[in-house]
Amino acid sequence: MDLEFSGEVWFWRGPAPWYFVTVPDDGCRRIAAAAPDVTYGWGMIPVSARIGDTGWTTSLWPRDGRYIVPVKAAVRRAEEVDEGDVVTVHLTVDV
Repeated sequence: MDLEFSGEVWFWRGPAPWYFVTVPDDGCRRIAAAAPDVTYGWGMIPVSARIGDTGWTTSLWPRDGRYIVPVKAAVRRAEEVDEGDVVTVHLTVDV
């Protein structure tokens, strides 16, 4: 399953701070339908992700009935992305 969407980069200031982009509702519904076949625990969904020319592997995190994409520091540096920027995210979920 391939998804492409735009979203704002936001920062979570928890005990282990991270930057994320939230998957829109339509994409969340598609992912949730495939989740039983691909999750490896705690609702985490392994994906290949890309912003601009930079790709990486990660896992979507479930949060408040939706999924969020963690954006690594190396990706943010390479693509010159920071909190509040709107980015286009390409996701591939192997189902």
